Amino acid sequence: MTTAAPTQPPLDDLLAHIVRDDIRAMGAYHVSDATGMVKLDAMENPYLLPAMLREALGKRLADVALNRYPVPTADALRAQLKRVMHVPAGSEVLLGNGSDEIISLIAIAAAKPGATVLAPVPGFVMYAMSAQLMGLNFIGVPLKADLTLDREAMLAAMAQHQPAVIYLAYPNNPTGNLFDAADMEAIVRAARGPVCQSLVVVDEAYQPFAQHSWMPRLPDFDHLLVMRTVSKLGLAGIRLGYVVGHPKWIAELDKVRPPYNVNVLTEATAQFVLEHADVLDAQAATLRAERARLMAALSALPGVEVFPSAANFVLLRVADAAGLFEKLLKRRILIKNVSRMHPLLTNCLRVTVSSPEENVQFLDAFAASLQEAP
Repeated sequence: MTTAAPTQPPLDDLLAHIVRDDIRAMGAYHVSDATGMVKLDAMENPYLLPAMLREALGKRLADVALNRYPVPTADALRAQLKRVMHVPAGSEVLLGNGSDEIISLIAIAAAKPGATVLAPVPGFVMYAMSAQLMGLNFIGVPLKADLTLDREAMLAAMAQHQPAVIYLAYPNNPTGNLFDAADMEAIVRAARGPVCQSLVVVDEAYQPFAQHSWMPRLPDFDHLLVMRTVSKLGLAGIRLGYVVGHPKWIAELDKVRPPYNVNVLTEATAQFVLEHADVLDAQAATLRAERARLMAALSALPGVEVFPSAANFVLLRVADAAGLFEKLLKRRILIKNVSRMHPLLTNCLRVTVSSPEENVQFLDAFAASLQEAP
């Protein structure tokens, strides 16, 4: 007589038993399909390396020992970053698989029971997401109506919530603006005093387009970290971020960094391109000039509000962001509809500054979409 196999419960029941409730309620980070589109949704540099450099890079990568693990400390690349990015003497560098990983490492290191992460909102979504994933509280402090930093609200939130970590993006994403330097300094100073005791992370992902930085101020504040990425410079595909600060902070973060988190191809590519940083600087200068032209052209269109930008993207407000976004999609132009991210962004769209040719394509499609009947 054959014994029947025990009936297994539905897979959904097993998922509910194993996976945290808040994780099951979340959505995954969404990346739109850009096939066949003019891709202006992700703040990427539109320019390839010059052909001669691509050929030389290919030869360099051909000699990389793919059969060996990376050198865990990536000493050569870190030394090169210190030199090229003018890291102050006495500061140390930690590398990450993009700045997203660095945000996760900070959350892991700070995840004491009841700990809080605080940041202005709207801001980069990964500050809140990494906090949630590590079981930290996240407090978002709304910007003012004009999307500038609310210094008094930030200071009050710091006093009330005693955050372990404070993020300040400089420039901010998705708004694109540089926060007022005096407001920034007031928050940084208050984070190491009677108001609270916090680590402050200044996120400078878009620094090449802002030409302002807190990197030179690192020696002044032992509770300050400056985080950057090479993605916006033109190397989004290699996924490399880095954070700079007092060696004691870097040593603690290094303890939670996965071994070999930066692969050999990323390391070799970054070293090669940093040897030709002048090429990246020239591309950034071109994009800054294109940003000015794009903002002027958008500002001249009826019914379009353009916000100040020090990044390689522009935030704008229209009467019907969702409708205009769909009209642009039909014209094969992909931008970012950020209107649902936060009430302050109602009817806002974000567009990457690209090459002159792609900017013209976008402007033509945008103007035509504005004129098109609903």
